[in-house]
Amino acid sequence: MKVSEAAQSAKEGSRRLAALKGEIKNRALKEIAGTLNSRAKDIFAANDKDLLRSKEENLAAPLLKRLTFKEDKLNEVVRGIESLIGLEDPVGKKLQATELDEGLNLYKVACPIGVIGMIFESRPDALVQIATLCLKSGNGVLLKGGSEAKETNRILARIIHEASVKAGCPEGWLQLVESREEVQEMLALDHLIDLIIPRGSNSFVQYIMKNSNIPVMGHADGICHLYIDEAADIEKAVPIAVDSKTQYVAVCNAMETLLVHKNTAPELLPKLEKALKGKNVEIRGCGETLEIIDALKADETDWATEYLDYILSIKIVDSMDAAIDHIHRYGSGHTDGIVTENAELAEEFMNRVDTADVFWNCSTRFADGYRFGLGAEVGVSTGKIHARGPVGMEGLMIYKWRLYGDGHIVEDYSSGKKSFTHKKLD
Repeated sequence: MKVSEAAQSAKEGSRRLAALKGEIKNRALKEIAGTLNSRAKDIFAANDKDLLRSKEENLAAPLLKRLTFKEDKLNEVVRGIESLIGLEDPVGKKLQATELDEGLNLYKVACPIGVIGMIFESRPDALVQIATLCLKSGNGVLLKGGSEAKETNRILARIIHEASVKAGCPEGWLQLVESREEVQEMLALDHLIDLIIPRGSNSFVQYIMKNSNIPVMGHADGICHLYIDEAADIEKAVPIAVDSKTQYVAVCNAMETLLVHKNTAPELLPKLEKALKGKNVEIRGCGETLEIIDALKADETDWATEYLDYILSIKIVDSMDAAIDHIHRYGSGHTDGIVTENAELAEEFMNRVDTADVFWNCSTRFADGYRFGLGAEVGVSTGKIHARGPVGMEGLMIYKWRLYGDGHIVEDYSSGKKSFTHKKLD
């Protein structure tokens, strides 16, 4: 099937999906979760083929980790689906109600965006999250995964589509796109695709933005920071920093640079070094850091690098102001946090740092749609449009205006025969 035909099918499916009742969509999600579990051996076998081929092709270790889809990932995506089932159906939700005049009522009502073009790399679990979020929010979807995950993506997409149709969803709402050439075709389908969400490298995202008239939502890099203030509790700071870096290194919300107040560094860094070395983390530090602990010398490129690996850069700063300046210079606007017992200072940090997610006394790894209670996420938006941070169902919704009248005409209001009340309704 040509990409244009797939997009047309997704468009037609999305229009029918948008009108489905919530209980049908929830039934479909339950069917998907059950089928994923019952077909686990088939999914893992497909993933083994991808892993074997990718190892032979010398795929980088962080990408291999993202590519792996075994029992832990399956359990995680099923939990995400179960969480989605428990969420309120967003379609048709009244966002605003206004009486324009007696018998003339205006409603702002949530509705799906339409067809989402999702382009992602390496992570088959992302396919499940994206597809199920689109289903719940009433959106059709074109999924383009990385070629390294083609076998896993195929079986997952087939299971999701077949299970959802069995439960009452329309045929064709989900489509899988596989080749790079097809991505180029997707970018030209602005009459069929309503939003593109790319997940990949900075250069890749920039390419998408520059080569399509379709609106693009997403983020390029995840250069996340944690600032440990002089008023930090060291016993809190070390576990938070270690979790931010090592809980899962190959993701966009993992910390890449640690900023430490100069008055905290002498006590904190030796304890942190021990904990990080226990996790096999390579430390790269500024000159002041090297005077306190054993580390490699960091250079300018380190501050601007998303490692996605067991590497951490550390910089000692004179003040919170200096930390914020560093974040604004090198950060990607994804997730940044502060560790301090000074509540007033924490609030100032959170007010001033221009980032999608800003945290106090907790790990950067909490920046996730499932952990935020969004059910799952299609990605993280660092832009300043209708969705920012982890994008769950709300980020896949737009709205329409519905006006209910009873023979009302504008001439009556233009002539002064009638006047508007503009009264807010519950």
